[in-house]
Amino acid sequence: MTVRVAMWSGPRNISTAMMRSFGARPDAVVVDEPLYAHYLAETGLEHPGREAILASQPQRWPDAVAGLLAPVGAAVFYQKHMTHHLLPVIGRDWLAAVSNAYLIRDPAHVVASYAKVRGEPTLEDLGYPQQVEIFRAHGGPVVDAADVLRDPARTLAALCAALGIAWDPAMLSWPAGRRDTDGVWAPHWYSAVERSTGFAPYDERPADVPEHLRPLVDRARPLYEEMAAAALR
Repeated sequence: MTVRVAMWSGPRNISTAMMRSFGARPDAVVVDEPLYAHYLAETGLEHPGREAILASQPQRWPDAVAGLLAPVGAAVFYQKHMTHHLLPVIGRDWLAAVSNAYLIRDPAHVVASYAKVRGEPTLEDLGYPQQVEIFRAHGGPVVDAADVLRDPARTLAALCAALGIAWDPAMLSWPAGRRDTDGVWAPHWYSAVERSTGFAPYDERPADVPEHLRPLVDRARPLYEEMAAAALR
Protein backbone atom coordinates (compact mmCIF):
# COMPACT_ATOMS: atom_id res chain seq x y z
CA MET A 1 0.00 0.00 0.00
CA THR A 2 1.26 3.48 -0.88
CA VAL A 3 1.65 6.10 1.83
CA ARG A 4 0.70 9.41 0.19
CA VAL A 5 2.53 12.12 2.10
CA ALA A 6 1.03 15.55 1.47
CA MET A 7 3.65 17.89 2.95
CA TRP A 8 2.24 21.38 3.42
CA SER A 9 4.75 24.21 3.61
CA GLY A 10 4.71 27.96 3.24
CA PRO A 11 7.14 29.78 0.94
CA ARG A 12 10.75 30.63 1.86
CA ASN A 13 11.18 27.36 3.71
CA ILE A 14 13.28 24.24 3.06
CA SER A 15 10.46 22.56 1.13
CA THR A 16 12.55 21.75 -1.94
CA ALA A 17 15.36 20.29 0.16
CA MET A 18 12.74 18.17 1.93
CA MET A 19 11.52 16.97 -1.48
CA ARG A 20 15.13 16.08 -2.33
CA SER A 21 15.36 14.15 0.94
CA PHE A 22 12.31 12.02 0.21
CA GLY A 23 13.33 11.69 -3.43
CA ALA A 24 16.57 10.07 -2.26
CA ARG A 25 14.58 7.13 -0.87
CA PRO A 26 14.62 4.17 -3.29
CA ASP A 27 11.01 3.36 -2.35
CA ALA A 28 9.60 6.84 -3.06
CA VAL A 29 8.36 9.00 -5.91
CA VAL A 30 7.84 12.75 -5.56
CA VAL A 31 5.73 15.45 -7.18
CA ASP A 32 6.55 19.14 -7.10
CA GLU A 33 3.78 21.67 -6.25
CA PRO A 34 1.02 19.93 -8.21
CA LEU A 35 -1.53 22.70 -7.56
CA TYR A 36 0.68 25.51 -8.90
CA ALA A 37 -0.87 25.73 -12.38
CA HIS A 38 -4.37 25.86 -10.92
CA TYR A 39 -3.24 28.59 -8.52
CA LEU A 40 -1.89 30.72 -11.36
CA ALA A 41 -4.90 30.09 -13.60
CA GLU A 42 -7.33 30.98 -10.83
CA THR A 43 -5.53 34.07 -9.50
CA GLY A 44 -4.12 35.42 -12.76
CA LEU A 45 -0.85 36.20 -11.01
CA GLU A 46 2.27 36.81 -13.07
CA HIS A 47 4.99 34.51 -11.76
CA PRO A 48 8.30 33.75 -13.48
CA GLY A 49 7.70 31.05 -16.09
CA ARG A 50 3.91 31.43 -15.83
CA GLU A 51 3.06 30.11 -19.31
CA ALA A 52 5.37 27.11 -18.97
CA ILE A 53 3.84 26.29 -15.58
CA LEU A 54 0.30 26.51 -16.95
CA ALA A 55 1.27 24.16 -19.78
CA SER A 56 3.03 21.66 -17.52
CA GLN A 57 0.23 20.79 -15.08
CA PRO A 58 -3.55 20.41 -14.96
CA GLN A 59 -5.19 23.80 -14.55
CA ARG A 60 -8.37 22.32 -13.07
CA TRP A 61 -7.94 21.33 -9.45
CA PRO A 62 -10.04 18.11 -9.74
CA ASP A 63 -7.64 16.89 -12.44
CA ALA A 64 -4.63 17.74 -10.30
CA VAL A 65 -6.11 15.97 -7.29
CA ALA A 66 -6.94 12.89 -9.38
CA GLY A 67 -3.25 12.56 -10.13
CA LEU A 68 -2.42 12.77 -6.43
CA LEU A 69 -4.72 9.86 -5.66
CA ALA A 70 -3.80 7.70 -8.69
CA PRO A 71 -1.62 4.56 -8.37
CA VAL A 72 2.11 5.34 -8.51
CA GLY A 73 3.78 1.96 -8.01
CA ALA A 74 5.86 3.07 -5.02
CA ALA A 75 5.64 2.60 -1.27
CA VAL A 76 5.87 6.35 -0.64
CA PHE A 77 4.33 9.10 -2.77
CA TYR A 78 5.71 12.41 -1.52
CA GLN A 79 3.71 15.46 -2.54
CA LYS A 80 5.38 18.85 -2.04
CA HIS A 81 2.55 21.34 -1.53
CA MET A 82 2.57 25.08 -0.98
CA THR A 83 -0.20 25.97 1.46
CA HIS A 84 -1.06 29.20 -0.36
CA HIS A 85 -1.88 27.11 -3.45
CA LEU A 86 -4.85 25.64 -1.55
CA LEU A 87 -7.34 28.27 -2.68
CA PRO A 88 -10.86 28.40 -1.18
CA VAL A 89 -12.37 27.08 -4.43
CA ILE A 90 -10.50 23.77 -4.05
CA GLY A 91 -12.51 20.98 -2.46
CA ARG A 92 -11.16 19.56 0.77
CA ASP A 93 -12.57 16.01 0.84
CA TRP A 94 -9.45 14.52 -0.79
CA LEU A 95 -7.32 15.62 2.17
CA ALA A 96 -8.78 12.71 4.13
CA ALA A 97 -7.24 10.30 1.59
CA VAL A 98 -3.63 11.43 2.11
CA SER A 99 -1.26 11.55 5.08
CA ASN A 100 -1.02 15.25 5.77
CA ALA A 101 2.21 16.58 7.28
CA TYR A 102 3.44 20.10 7.89
CA LEU A 103 6.76 21.89 7.46
CA ILE A 104 6.74 25.11 9.46
CA ARG A 105 9.17 28.00 9.89
CA ASP A 106 9.29 30.94 12.26
CA PRO A 107 7.40 33.81 10.55
CA ALA A 108 10.15 36.35 11.26
CA HIS A 109 12.53 34.35 9.07
CA VAL A 110 9.86 33.71 6.45
CA VAL A 111 8.89 37.38 6.15
CA ALA A 112 12.51 38.57 6.12
CA SER A 113 13.34 36.13 3.32
CA TYR A 114 10.14 36.77 1.36
CA ALA A 115 10.62 40.54 1.46
CA LYS A 116 13.94 40.20 -0.37
CA VAL A 117 12.40 38.52 -3.41
CA ARG A 118 8.68 39.35 -3.65
CA GLY A 119 8.07 42.67 -1.92
CA GLU A 120 5.16 42.85 0.54
CA PRO A 121 3.36 39.55 1.19
CA THR A 122 -0.04 39.11 2.80
CA LEU A 123 -0.76 36.60 5.56
CA GLU A 124 -2.39 34.34 2.95
CA ASP A 125 0.70 34.56 0.74
CA LEU A 126 2.68 33.07 3.63
CA GLY A 127 0.21 30.20 3.95
CA TYR A 128 -0.15 30.14 7.73
CA PRO A 129 -3.99 30.30 7.78
CA GLN A 130 -4.30 27.51 5.22
CA GLN A 131 -1.75 25.36 7.05
CA VAL A 132 -3.63 25.72 10.34
CA GLU A 133 -6.92 24.99 8.57
CA ILE A 134 -5.64 21.63 7.29
CA PHE A 135 -4.00 20.80 10.62
CA ARG A 136 -7.14 21.49 12.64
CA ALA A 137 -9.26 19.37 10.29
CA HIS A 138 -6.91 16.45 9.68
CA GLY A 139 -4.00 16.54 12.12
CA GLY A 140 -0.74 14.88 11.17
CA PRO A 141 2.93 15.31 12.07
CA VAL A 142 4.54 18.74 12.21
CA VAL A 143 8.25 19.43 11.77
CA ASP A 144 9.95 22.78 12.19
CA ALA A 145 12.55 23.66 9.56
CA ALA A 146 14.90 24.79 12.32
CA ASP A 147 14.75 21.33 13.91
CA VAL A 148 15.36 19.63 10.56
CA LEU A 149 18.47 21.73 9.95
CA ARG A 150 19.79 21.40 13.50
CA ASP A 151 19.39 17.61 13.61
CA PRO A 152 18.14 16.18 10.32
CA ALA A 153 18.59 12.51 11.22
CA ARG A 154 16.65 12.68 14.47
CA THR A 155 13.90 14.94 13.12
CA LEU A 156 13.38 12.99 9.90
CA ALA A 157 13.41 9.67 11.76
CA ALA A 158 10.65 11.01 14.01
CA LEU A 159 8.71 12.21 10.96
CA CYS A 160 8.99 8.83 9.26
CA ALA A 161 7.81 7.07 12.42
CA ALA A 162 4.81 9.39 12.66
CA LEU A 163 3.95 8.70 9.02
CA GLY A 164 4.25 4.94 9.49
CA ILE A 165 7.16 4.52 7.07
CA ALA A 166 10.63 3.16 7.72
CA TRP A 167 13.44 5.60 8.41
CA ASP A 168 16.06 5.51 5.66
CA PRO A 169 19.42 7.27 6.18
CA ALA A 170 19.48 7.82 2.41
CA MET A 171 17.25 10.82 3.17
CA LEU A 172 20.25 12.72 4.56
CA SER A 173 22.10 13.22 1.27
CA TRP A 174 21.52 13.37 -2.46
CA PRO A 175 23.47 14.10 -5.65
CA ALA A 176 23.69 17.71 -6.80
CA GLY A 177 21.82 18.74 -9.90
CA ARG A 178 18.34 19.09 -11.32
CA ARG A 179 15.69 16.35 -11.31
CA ASP A 180 13.13 15.35 -13.90
CA THR A 181 10.57 15.66 -11.12
CA ASP A 182 11.41 19.32 -10.48
CA GLY A 183 8.78 21.78 -11.61
CA VAL A 184 9.42 23.75 -14.79
CA TRP A 185 9.94 26.78 -12.54
CA ALA A 186 13.19 25.24 -11.21
CA PRO A 187 15.47 27.51 -13.33
CA HIS A 188 13.97 30.54 -11.56
CA TRP A 189 14.14 29.31 -7.97
CA TYR A 190 16.21 26.15 -7.44
CA SER A 191 19.80 27.21 -8.05
CA ALA A 192 20.79 26.77 -4.40
CA VAL A 193 19.13 23.39 -3.96
CA GLU A 194 20.61 22.21 -7.25
CA ARG A 195 24.06 22.81 -5.77
CA SER A 196 23.19 21.08 -2.51
CA THR A 197 24.03 17.53 -1.50
CA GLY A 198 22.26 17.60 1.87
CA PHE A 199 20.59 19.89 4.36
CA ALA A 200 22.47 23.11 5.08
CA PRO A 201 23.54 23.90 8.65
CA TYR A 202 21.07 25.99 10.63
CA ASP A 203 21.80 29.72 10.57
CA GLU A 204 21.47 31.01 14.14
CA ARG A 205 21.43 34.70 13.17
CA PRO A 206 18.20 36.57 14.04
CA ALA A 207 15.88 37.52 11.21
CA ASP A 208 16.22 41.02 9.79
CA VAL A 209 12.57 41.94 9.35
CA PRO A 210 11.77 45.29 7.69
CA GLU A 211 10.03 47.55 10.19
CA HIS A 212 6.88 47.94 8.10
CA LEU A 213 6.44 44.14 7.95
CA ARG A 214 6.70 43.52 11.69
CA PRO A 215 2.88 43.68 12.09
CA LEU A 216 2.62 40.85 9.57
CA VAL A 217 5.01 38.74 11.66
CA ASP A 218 2.86 39.51 14.71
CA ARG A 219 -0.28 38.32 12.88
CA ALA A 220 1.39 35.13 11.72
CA ARG A 221 3.02 34.24 15.03
CA PRO A 222 -0.05 32.82 16.86
CA LEU A 223 -0.73 30.53 13.89
CA TYR A 224 2.90 29.41 13.79
CA GLU A 225 2.93 28.83 17.54
CA GLU A 226 -0.20 26.69 17.34
CA MET A 227 1.60 24.45 14.86
CA ALA A 228 4.93 24.63 16.70
CA ALA A 229 3.29 23.34 19.88
CA ALA A 230 2.59 20.09 18.03
CA ALA A 231 6.02 19.82 16.36
CA LEU A 232 7.91 16.57 16.68
CA ARG A 233 10.86 16.94 19.05
